[in-house]
Amino acid sequence: MPIKIAYIMSRFPHLPETFILREMIALEKLGWQVELYPLIIQRQELIHHEARPWLARAHAVPWISFDLLKVNLANLVRRPRQYLSLFFRVLRENFRSPKFLARALLLFPRAVWMAEKFKEEGITHIHAHYATHPALVAWLINHLTGISYSVTVHAHDIFVEKPMLATKLQDSVFVSSISEFNRKYLADLFGPWVDQKTQIVRCGIDPKYYGNATRMVVNETSRLEIISVGSLQPYKGHIYLVKACIELQKRGIAFRCRIVGGGDLRPMLERAIQDGYLDGMVELMGPRTQDDVSRLLQMANCYVQPSVVTPSGKMDGIPVALMEAMVSGIPVVATSISGIPELVRNGDTGWLVPPENADALADALTQIYKDPAEAGRRAALGQKWVLEEFELSSNVRKLASLFAKSNLSLQALQGNISLPH
Repeated sequence: MPIKIAYIMSRFPHLPETFILREMIALEKLGWQVELYPLIIQRQELIHHEARPWLARAHAVPWISFDLLKVNLANLVRRPRQYLSLFFRVLRENFRSPKFLARALLLFPRAVWMAEKFKEEGITHIHAHYATHPALVAWLINHLTGISYSVTVHAHDIFVEKPMLATKLQDSVFVSSISEFNRKYLADLFGPWVDQKTQIVRCGIDPKYYGNATRMVVNETSRLEIISVGSLQPYKGHIYLVKACIELQKRGIAFRCRIVGGGDLRPMLERAIQDGYLDGMVELMGPRTQDDVSRLLQMANCYVQPSVVTPSGKMDGIPVALMEAMVSGIPVVATSISGIPELVRNGDTGWLVPPENADALADALTQIYKDPAEAGRRAALGQKWVLEEFELSSNVRKLASLFAKSNLSLQALQGNISLPH
């Protein structure tokens, strides 16, 4: 009998979170049965082709329905002390954040409904991606049913607002972190207990999706083909890439810069491109599928990740797009924040520069343009490092072993299930 794991995430399908989709696919190849429970099922025009079958099998969780009301009323009547105790604990621990509190109150009856469904479907473990609302729902289901749960922590889910964060992590059977930076950050925040239960599991990539990129050849017609992939949000720092392109133009370096992604900052970036007389040199390409990104990477000979830390503390973890560029054999420039130095090691697997420093970005890009041999050396080391540390199948096997070693192994000993190999 296959083990059923429920995956809870904020929304699906979501273009920037291809890594979760790939993780679920890889787990099923190992013999695990994944039940997908997004808190929001999105309707969007642009969908990765691999997400379509998962969209069809995603479980819709009602916001309000007769069945949802009936399940909640039954739980309140049958176990009033437990129901009200959980409700008031969620209220108390999220009270300092009005935004989190409002969402938590909306999610509470849905979590109660999900708890009943999980018992009916024989779910044996829950894995929540992000320590915010997905982890809250997993925590509630655990307290209602006893089904164990684990959490993958990424970036903004632990760096920005932190209501109930310690509680959600402490009651999980293990915490999966995408970086050593995150593990140290949480240990500094809460103490050694979180370090002991946290394991490093990288957001892995599948190398088969990516071919080798264009090599830089310096001659009188050569052009630096720059690419950057990420949503147009403040923490991605694209404005500094645009400013760096203005500096490249002043230096007489021929280039084309393509920025892939959609978001709120597009109008501001368009104005900056116009004001910098960069029309035709910097292009905002909008959101693209992973197949499109793979083709664009093959046309580039340099990748830039200009991430910054916003005043609220929001920042990247280790961007998957950066891994994708490196596995394509592209020299990369990135900012030295969060877990990025675990991927891009300055002078070895790429160039690291301080955040919010357009001149430093331009200097690194100038080096790549003028010294293609060194750029190629670092690109080759970067590709090797990604294959060693950030490859999908090896990291999913590690995650699967953590599932098996948690409460699932206990159920196997009791003869209820057999563990996949």
